[in-house]
Amino acid sequence: MQITIDAEKCIGCGTCSAMCPEVFKMDDASMKAVVLKKEGGEKCNIEEVAQACAVEAILVTGNQ
Repeated sequence: MQITIDAEKCIGCGTCSAMCPEVFKMDDASMKAVVLKKEGGEKCNIEEVAQACAVEAILVTGNQ
């Protein structure tokens, strides 16, 4: 699995970092989400987080 954020779409709402702080965090400079672990984390369902993104900025590719 590979996780990326489309920075052009991201509105910086913080949903992803609230749902899965081991994989996502908010960048203080850009006020947008960044991926900490591109392969995902053990404690969260990345598909759920991606579906929760209001602007569909989270891209998940590869085997889940």
